[in-house]
Amino acid sequence: MNVWQLLTDRKFSRLLRVRWTGQMTDGIFQSALASFVLFSPERQANALNAALAFAVVLLPYSVIGPFAGTILDRVSRQRAIAYSNLTRALTLTVISFLIFGGKTGVELTIFVLVAFGVNRLILAGLSAGIPLMIESKSLITANALAVTGGSVWVVLGGGIGLGLRRLINGATSADHADGYIILAGALGYLLAALFAATLKKQEIGPLDHEVKSASFSQGLIEMREGIKFLRQHMDTARGIAAVAVHRGGMTALTLIALLLERNTFHDPADSEAGLAGLSFTLTIAACGFVVGAVIAPYGVSKVGRHRWMRLAMSTSTLGPLFIVFSRTPATLACAAFFTALFGQSLKVTNDALVQSKIDDIYRGRVFSVYDVVVNGAIVSGAVVAALLLPNTGDSFLVPLIVATIYLIAGARLLRGPVFFAPPIK
Repeated sequence: MNVWQLLTDRKFSRLLRVRWTGQMTDGIFQSALASFVLFSPERQANALNAALAFAVVLLPYSVIGPFAGTILDRVSRQRAIAYSNLTRALTLTVISFLIFGGKTGVELTIFVLVAFGVNRLILAGLSAGIPLMIESKSLITANALAVTGGSVWVVLGGGIGLGLRRLINGATSADHADGYIILAGALGYLLAALFAATLKKQEIGPLDHEVKSASFSQGLIEMREGIKFLRQHMDTARGIAAVAVHRGGMTALTLIALLLERNTFHDPADSEAGLAGLSFTLTIAACGFVVGAVIAPYGVSKVGRHRWMRLAMSTSTLGPLFIVFSRTPATLACAAFFTALFGQSLKVTNDALVQSKIDDIYRGRVFSVYDVVVNGAIVSGAVVAALLLPNTGDSFLVPLIVATIYLIAGARLLRGPVFFAPPIK
């Protein structure tokens, strides 16, 4: 099936509607949160604060990861996704009222952790359900459409949030403006929950014969089963590791972009200009995501899935090199575009590889391992970059390290004799 056929497919389009509505709202929420934490005139952004913000956002993903598989392989994924979106709507409502009340400490952090943690269950459930909605030969195209379209909607949501902030900024304080935008985000998650309710209870799995009784205490045990399954399919394990390496590097580059836009390319006192600059850079990255996803099926058809992944990983080295030699808005945009392009092409191809090798009964727990590994790499990339970067973000060292790691990963981690090896029996 081509992209247009997938978009118009009655079953798959309903899954996309749930995913993309939620991810558009993610963009609105994240833009308001970034504005409040990192681009508020009252708060000076530095590398460690930005890295801490990444860690706060991603920590619940790694905590919930071991248990997500237990949930998604044992209960209706449709029910889990619907109730999780309702939980996010309620959580954002509480966050907005905390901001209005000036309570921006531990209470706010806890509810932000809950909001992002629940999101992991939703995205993992939607990814695990894709193979039940379309035929296997269309998996790469379906993943490209779902994941890349979602990334685009996150960026569009960020633009919507930025636009709303400019509309209401003059009528209230900057912090209260962010609170109103987060409250609008609660309505977006409520809409995603309503769309999830249009799916049938078992339409995205698990099926009756796959459901077993389970408790949360089995989460770590089942995650170990997911690791064991991956050890029998080393190409999928190496593919997951490659995606993790790439996303960790991309997080380091995102941190550079944030600091350059906030403290170097614009007057640090003009937080609105810095936020607009970062939004533009992320929009360029979203264009790269789209191109990378579009060319992935074509590349796979020409050279094969494994060779295409190795090529994408190796060629990702090009992106960081743009800002090794010169750090300007133009070179930053080029770095964002090419890093996102090759990274997304790698990810959608690997997602299809993982889905094609895993029975549905194991799919939830394997994707949980996938999420924990990738999010651990993202947090690590943010922390290491923060320790090496000046607050201006103007440094050649971090992008050079990222470029080197990408090249080594393509040459060694995805090298032919081990990456193309047959499954271990």
